[in-house]
Amino acid sequence: MKQDRRNVLKKSAALIAAASVVGTVKAEAKEKSKKKGYYTVSFSNLLFIAGKGAHFPGDIASHTKHVLDEIEKELTNAGSSMQKVLKVNVYLNDIKDYAGMNEVYLGRFGSEPPVRTTVAVAAGGVPGNSLVEIDCIAYI
Repeated sequence: MKQDRRNVLKKSAALIAAASVVGTVKAEAKEKSKKKGYYTVSFSNLLFIAGKGAHFPGDIASHTKHVLDEIEKELTNAGSSMQKVLKVNVYLNDIKDYAGMNEVYLGRFGSEPPVRTTVAVAAGGVPGNSLVEIDCIAYI
């Protein structure tokens, strides 16, 4: 699995670099909800999912589970899976929620999880009333 992800990442990086040099990157954006700002964009064999948050009252565990469940649905609908995720960005409203988020997050991406960046958002926090927002890049 680890080697598969590396090979896909190398090939995808080469495709993106070539396409940007030529100036022919064509991405199709599917706006999932203007109100909530959910977006999915595909290019070649890559799928970019951004803006997944939990917009209901709850704690970090329930918000993280909801967001990961929504990402999993989006991946499945696009012909991908949690095991094909290459990169994840996690944005927390408060860094104190890291342990609670991590407890729910661990194990959701298979035995060899993708690389992840986790940051606490300054000033206004995560948009809406979500305690966490997660973006990811996967291959199809």
